[in-house]
Amino acid sequence: MEKKKTLLRSLPKVDECLNRILAQLSGTVPQFVVKKCIQKCIDQERLAILENPESRISLSNDEWDELFIDTINEKYDYNLKCVYNCTGVVIHTNLGRSLLPSDAVHQLSRAGSSYSNLEFDLRTGKRGTRYSLVEEIICDLTGAEAALVVNNNAAAVMLVLDTFAKGKEVIVSRGQLVEIGGSFRIPDVMAKSGAHLVEVGATNRTHVKDYKAAITDETAMLLRVHTSNFKILGFTSDVSPEEMVQLAREDSLITMEDLGSGSLLDLSRFGLVKEPTVQEVVKAGIDVVTFSGDKLLGGPQAGIIVGAKDIISQIKKNPLNRALRIDKFTLASLEAVLRIYYDIPKALQQIPTLKMLTVDISELKKRAQRISRRIKQHLNGMCDVQVLPVDSKVGGGAMPDCNLPSYGVILKPHEYSLHSLEDSFRHLEIPIIGRVENERYVLDVRTIQDEEVVGLSAAIISFFS
Repeated sequence: MEKKKTLLRSLPKVDECLNRILAQLSGTVPQFVVKKCIQKCIDQERLAILENPESRISLSNDEWDELFIDTINEKYDYNLKCVYNCTGVVIHTNLGRSLLPSDAVHQLSRAGSSYSNLEFDLRTGKRGTRYSLVEEIICDLTGAEAALVVNNNAAAVMLVLDTFAKGKEVIVSRGQLVEIGGSFRIPDVMAKSGAHLVEVGATNRTHVKDYKAAITDETAMLLRVHTSNFKILGFTSDVSPEEMVQLAREDSLITMEDLGSGSLLDLSRFGLVKEPTVQEVVKAGIDVVTFSGDKLLGGPQAGIIVGAKDIISQIKKNPLNRALRIDKFTLASLEAVLRIYYDIPKALQQIPTLKMLTVDISELKKRAQRISRRIKQHLNGMCDVQVLPVDSKVGGGAMPDCNLPSYGVILKPHEYSLHSLEDSFRHLEIPIIGRVENERYVLDVRTIQDEEVVGLSAAIISFFS
């Protein structure tokens, strides 16, 4: 009890600390921020003393000042940080998904620093529509009659369902009732749109007759959901887009497909799992197709809706569309990415997501060896370094059963546990996010950019120095 009282009496006064720290910072940080950080540090120490005084000691002024400065620096630092993605997961949802090509970054900068014709028709001098900035390009690339872009694919699905199936029935195969990131499930999205879900078939097998038997006067739509984030193997059966279109036309129903990742390229020629392309689904006659902008497309977060002109026209008129519309930054970067797709060889080289997914394994080995050579000679026996084959992942819910052969720089520290190393790397100025597997720390080079090699290597060397 006596120690607790002594420690509490030793806590510094806020005003005295404030004057001292302000003098050290020479006016570089606003006074109210400094005071708030000082109060936070003292309050935290007071609570720690009250909870467990035996574990606390009195701090000197220098120690308090160091604590205050660290807290102020943390307060003033950006919360959204650049990190080194060494996980090997190309479309890493938690790390921001797709990287943008340089053209898109340039357009983002222009959109932010200048006025633009976002909703101004330069030909007529009258109010225009933001959708026209990318609609023609999307139609060129997909073969669709019309297009619309909203802020993500879940929003796109909800908007379409709200437009055509509110208060009505939508038939979906049980095997396609997926859960996407953040625990959002297709049935939940459908419920929010006001549509009534009708499940047909079994988890692993659904037939045309299942859809046909479920159609009633209340049915508005037949919906296909591409199961890009999981795979059912074995005794399976599914209804093709062409079969669904034929059935829907018999009863004058709308067909919709949520493609999820939405690739514009057949990546199977590069050894990846075959995914249906947007063009293939549009060609099959599906009325409306939705897909993401920041997954296999390799652009910014967006939900892209393509389909028949009369269908898209009705969606555009939905008042909910305004709440879900994209801003000038998304439009600027999306247009830049889409324009690159006019030249496929160029797209494979300039769109980071495509480049990382299709890079030759020999290039990955060379990149790993470059990093290994840079760091090995500086670690002074504190960490073993190897270059070994590893497997990468596509990520973003796409191609879950597809392992991409890659190379990793393998670290086995002598003085740190793997948990401590992983934790320490996450707290570097530019955090390093790798993965721990098989009692080793792996830096998968598939997701390390060429221009990051020098900086990443220097950060590792500095940590062990």
